[in-house]
Amino acid sequence: MGAASLPQNLAQEPSMLIQILSHTPTWVFGLFALLLWLGGRQLRAGQASLGRVAVMPVAMTGLSVYGLFSSFGHSPLALLAWPLAAAAAAALVLRRPLPAGVRFERAARVFHMPGSAVPLVLMMSIFFTKYVVGVLSVMHPALVHQDIPALTVGLLYGAFSGIFLGRAVRLWRLALGAQGGNAPAPALAAD
Repeated sequence: MGAASLPQNLAQEPSMLIQILSHTPTWVFGLFALLLWLGGRQLRAGQASLGRVAVMPVAMTGLSVYGLFSSFGHSPLALLAWPLAAAAAAALVLRRPLPAGVRFERAARVFHMPGSAVPLVLMMSIFFTKYVVGVLSVMHPALVHQDIPALTVGLLYGAFSGIFLGRAVRLWRLALGAQGGNAPAPALAAD
């Protein structure tokens, strides 16, 4: 069975999915639940401190880098793809205005932000990329030594990290440029 036929085989063989899930370490389900909870919280409008705005992208970038090195750390192609994709994604995000309603309250040092599905989607994307790569590397160990999977995973992890980092930099720019009590973000684009 080739890696490309995995989704088709899972649909035809539900027992394969049960086997995969039963061999998944328990802590993976805990991590999934934590990420789902953290991302789900960001679906609602809320506040975030300067520290929290920095911690999330650092943590998710760390998970991304760990995923890359644990499977493709030997691949120069993957290691080159990650920073290139991260820089490109961050540059694209930095060109976009902050979502309408984002503001920084200097006195309390907190951001007021509308809800967004983007963090949840990014967290789940990193998680499922790592999970699928882990499953495929067990089922087809030769994949981690091939250029196309290495390049693809390096680009994916890099793009996810770049989006997270770009989003955080936009917020930090707002905080650094805030004058007086409240600084509204430029309105326009939804995130």
